[in-house]
Amino acid sequence: MVKIAIMGYGTVGSGVYEIVRDNKFTEEAMCPITVSHILDIRDFSDHPEKNLFTKDFNVILNDEEVYCVVEAMGGLKPAYEFTKSLLLAGKNVVTSNKELVATHGPELLNIAKEKNVNYLFEASVGGGIPIIKPMCSSLKANKIKKIAGILNGTTNFILTEMIEKGSAFQDALRLAQDNGFAEREPSADIDGHDASRKIAILSSLAWGEYVNYNNVLTEGIRNITLDDVNLADKLGYVIKLIGYAEKKGKVFARVSPMLVSKDCPLSCVKGVFNGILVEGNYLGPSMFYGQGAGKFATASAIVADVIESVRHINATKAFIDWKVTEDNNVLPVEDSEVRYFIRTTESNEKIKNLFGNVEISKINGENVFISNLMTEKEFSQILDDFAVISKIRVLEA
Repeated sequence: MVKIAIMGYGTVGSGVYEIVRDNKFTEEAMCPITVSHILDIRDFSDHPEKNLFTKDFNVILNDEEVYCVVEAMGGLKPAYEFTKSLLLAGKNVVTSNKELVATHGPELLNIAKEKNVNYLFEASVGGGIPIIKPMCSSLKANKIKKIAGILNGTTNFILTEMIEKGSAFQDALRLAQDNGFAEREPSADIDGHDASRKIAILSSLAWGEYVNYNNVLTEGIRNITLDDVNLADKLGYVIKLIGYAEKKGKVFARVSPMLVSKDCPLSCVKGVFNGILVEGNYLGPSMFYGQGAGKFATASAIVADVIESVRHINATKAFIDWKVTEDNNVLPVEDSEVRYFIRTTESNEKIKNLFGNVEISKINGENVFISNLMTEKEFSQILDDFAVISKIRVLEA
């Protein structure tokens, strides 16, 4: 029997407990798995297994029988200090904490390697979607060319409501909050920070060098209007918040609203679901789709990592190694190439003069067009003498 501990008994932590309690995993893990400790500062005296609960982290740290610890606390404090201490003590750690992985991943992975233990984080990106393990194994025969993904269920729900029901942004956000899909303070989601951490993790995995999410251009969806949505639809596109990354010497990574062609499979990802396209140089594009959040979706990915860790108790570990560079290894945004969807009241003549041969549609008194491919720097220079109502990047997929 293998004993595990759970740190944090919120939505995800309780989901992990229930899955392990009900499924046991004797055959899958080649031995029974049982929860021996649950760390939480709250009182659970009415819980049927109240004897499992502790408020003292050292109970878990010092229990030599605890083989693997699930970190479901979220945030950096005290999750970072606890995780580091557990790894140094030779315990395996499994987490869904994308902020911790994106911030301290290289250090924690190095400690795990030195101590010959696992630090696994499948649930940190895409909830229940298997994406981390495929990036580390199944896709290894390919060099990853680019990644494009809908990585945040909250923003995808909001945009789906705007696209399909004609809801205004604030109304869609309020509905997301009422349904528990968005926090009362939703900035991390709607301003793109959650997706930024996730695309940084995927970029680090794809190219083996740590990408600091603070260097990722990050824009949210606050300024997307129903007019944007409706005009994009007339041109054959939907608007999604996209985490995008590719390797051009340096890594280029970005999170922003983007027009996605209705021919692209990402356009069909609706509601709180996530979808991730990974393009390999020989395989071409592969699509990963599923629930990006939720109690049992995330808990399922965590428990799968626990089983993976238990199955390799006496085996050589396959370590993830992220090279850390002294210089910023992210391509400056001004050097990246992009096409823009543009709404303007400027004349056709001026549009052609500045943007070249583009197809212009006259809709509701506005000139609407998609620019040719240009660098962000070139686009910014054009805007010095050009008035826009709205501008949104276009996904090349």
